[in-house]
Amino acid sequence: MSVTKEPPQRHRSPPPAPGRAPTLLDSFNYAFEGIIHVLRTQRNLRIHFVVAIAVIAAAAALGVDRFELIALLLAIAFVLVAEMVNSAIEGAIDISATSFDPNAKLAKDIAAGAVLISTITALAVGYLVFAHAAAHRTAHFLDRVRDAPAEITLVALVLVLLIVIATKALTGSGTPLRGGLPSGHAAVAFAGWMAATYVTNDSHRFLISSLTFVMALLVAQTRVESGVHSALEVVYGGALGALVTLVVFQVLS
Repeated sequence: MSVTKEPPQRHRSPPPAPGRAPTLLDSFNYAFEGIIHVLRTQRNLRIHFVVAIAVIAAAAALGVDRFELIALLLAIAFVLVAEMVNSAIEGAIDISATSFDPNAKLAKDIAAGAVLISTITALAVGYLVFAHAAAHRTAHFLDRVRDAPAEITLVALVLVLLIVIATKALTGSGTPLRGGLPSGHAAVAFAGWMAATYVTNDSHRFLISSLTFVMALLVAQTRVESGVHSALEVVYGGALGALVTLVVFQVLS
C-alpha cells in the first residue's frame, strides 16, 4: 500500500492570539511573507525583481545623479506594487468566483492593464535616465579601446584559446580545435576580427574590419558545412571570441 506524502508546508508566522492586536514585528513578518509568497508563485514578479536589480546595478555603474536615482527607484516601486496588487486581485477573484464570470475577467484585465501602464512608464523613465549617461560612457569606452596597443591582440587571442579549451574540458566534448562547444576556429576568427577592427588606423579601419569579418564568417560557415560543429556551437564560439577580446582591450588599455 503506497502512502501519498503531502508537500512540505513553508513555515508561516502564527496569527496573533485571540484578543491581541498584531505587534509591529508581526506586521513586518506578514508583509515579508506576502512578498516572498508572490516571488515564489508569480513568474512575472520574479522577472521584475531581476530587472530591478540589473537597473540599480547599471545606475551605480554609470554614476547617475541623485534625482535620476530617485526617479528610477520610484519607477521600480511603481511596477512592483502594481504587480503585487494584480496578484492579490487575481487571488481574491479566484477564491470568490466558482465559475466563469465576465466581470471577474474584466477585473483581472483591468489589474493587468495597470501593470502594463506602470511597466511602460518605468521603461520611459529608464530610457530618459540612461540615455545620456550610457552614450557618454560608450563613447569613452570606444576611445579607450581604439587607443589600445597592438600587443594586446596576442594576449586576447591566447586568452580566447585557453577559455575554449577550458570550456571543452568542462563539457567533455570535442578537442581544443575540433568539435564540441564552443567552436575554437570561430572563437579565434572573431577574436581576430575584433582585434583588427580596433588596432587599425582610422583611415583603413572600415576596410580592414569588413575584410576580417567576412573571413571570420567564412571560417564559421566551413565549420558548420563540414559537420564538425552545429550552428549553435559556432555562434557561441564567435560571440565568445569577440567579447573576450573586447574585455581584454578594455582592461589592459
